[in-house]
Amino acid sequence: MIRVLVAEDQSAVRAGLVLILRSAPDIEVVGEAGDGEEAVALARALRPDLVLMDVQMPRLDGVSATRRVVGEGLADVLVLTTFDLDEYVFGALRAGAAGFLLKNTDAKDLIRAVRTVAHGEGVVAPAVTRRLIAEFAAKPAPRPGADPAVLDALTRREREVLSCLGEGLSNAAIAVRLDMAEATVKTHVSRLLGKLELRSRVQAAVLAQELGI
Repeated sequence: MIRVLVAEDQSAVRAGLVLILRSAPDIEVVGEAGDGEEAVALARALRPDLVLMDVQMPRLDGVSATRRVVGEGLADVLVLTTFDLDEYVFGALRAGAAGFLLKNTDAKDLIRAVRTVAHGEGVVAPAVTRRLIAEFAAKPAPRPGADPAVLDALTRREREVLSCLGEGLSNAAIAVRLDMAEATVKTHVSRLLGKLELRSRVQAAVLAQELGI
C-alpha cells in the first residue's frame, strides 16, 4: 500500500485529489495539509511514502516544505504546478522533488505518477519536460555536481546509467538498454546520486543535460 499525504491549500482541489487517490486500491491517503507548515508536521508524524505537494501555499511555500521533507528523509515529494513554470518549480527541483505534475492532470495519470514515484522513479509532466530542463540548465544553482570533474568519481556503468537518466528513461528501460537487471539499475542510480550529492533522479537528469552526456 502506498501511503500518501496531500498538501494543497485550496480545499476543493484538495478534496478532488483525495477522491482520485482513494479510488486506487493500492493507495491510501493518510493525511491532508492546507499549508506548508502543516505538510511538514504531518510528514514527520505520519511518515508517508509520498507527499503530493502544491508549490504555492500559505505560511510555508511548497519549495521550502519540499526542502524540509526531503532533507529530513521523511518522504518522496511529487509537486503540483501550473503550466506557467516559475521559480517555485525550479526551486522545488533543487530542493529534491522527485517529479512534477500539472494541476489539470487527469485521474489516471495522477495515480500512475504516484505509483511511479513510490517505486523510486521520477516523473515530469510531458508538457513541461523540455521547458523544465531548458530553463533549469540555463540558470543552474551552484553545487558540487555542476562541475564536470565530479563525474570522475563515477564508474563507467554509472556514467552510462546517468546518460540514460538524462534521456528520461525509466529503470526498466535502462535495464533493457544496458542489458542488466532492474534491481542493479536501482543500485547504480542510488550510488550515483550519492556520489554527485543529488537528491533525486530528476536532478540527475538535469545534470546529464547540463554536461551533455
